[in-house]
Amino acid sequence: MLFTISLLFIAISAFAQGGSSALQITHVTGNFYVYTTYGDPGDGSRYPSNSMYLVTNKGVVLFDTPWDSTQFQPLLDSIQKKHHQRVILCIVTHFHSDRTAGIAYYNQHGIATYTTQQTDEILQKRNEKRAGHLIRHDTTFTIGEYSFSTIYPGKGHSPDNIVIWFKQQQLLYGGCFIKSTDTNNPGNLSDASISDWIHAIQYLQQQCKQPRYIIPGHLSWTSNSSLSHTLELLKKYQREHNPKKK
Repeated sequence: MLFTISLLFIAISAFAQGGSSALQITHVTGNFYVYTTYGDPGDGSRYPSNSMYLVTNKGVVLFDTPWDSTQFQPLLDSIQKKHHQRVILCIVTHFHSDRTAGIAYYNQHGIATYTTQQTDEILQKRNEKRAGHLIRHDTTFTIGEYSFSTIYPGKGHSPDNIVIWFKQQQLLYGGCFIKSTDTNNPGNLSDASISDWIHAIQYLQQQCKQPRYIIPGHLSWTSNSSLSHTLELLKKYQREHNPKKK
């Protein structure tokens, strides 16, 4: 009997945390939620990827898509069940698959998908699925009662990475441009430019003053110091790999 009760408690806890271990939904503040899915970064491991959604009175806005293709529909189902709203818009923050994997699926389901023109050009060259709409420059969106801005801070984790800034709520969705305080290395650098990334972080610090919440692309997002942490990681990496640059 104790064993059965224990199993039931575990099942209830898992449901409360967001459904299944493959899809975890966590409340941030107000109508903002982080959803975490998992993918293989290339070494056979199961690595978490943070994305976000916002519930508005006009519908739900996704910021990036699930990495795990088995979670494209469960995410929509979970949002509908939890908030009684459908997803109407999805903005992708750069071309890597942990951000773009669900573009084609959400296109097919009538969701308006957006990437920057830079991201679109990269996806086109790679012969990968592209969004239905383009962001040609930094843009302010107003969806229902919320407004937010897309910001291209410069090359960094990738040449096309953008972030999303909710000025009123002081919430910065950084995607893979920002590193979690849980990590001590800059991660995947296959498309990165360290020196540009440093300048881009410094630019973003001037644009987004005193954020209360910062959502990085991977690992923990509970610290609001991950922007400065990213800058220190990059400077350390630069010193160690290019001593001539200070």
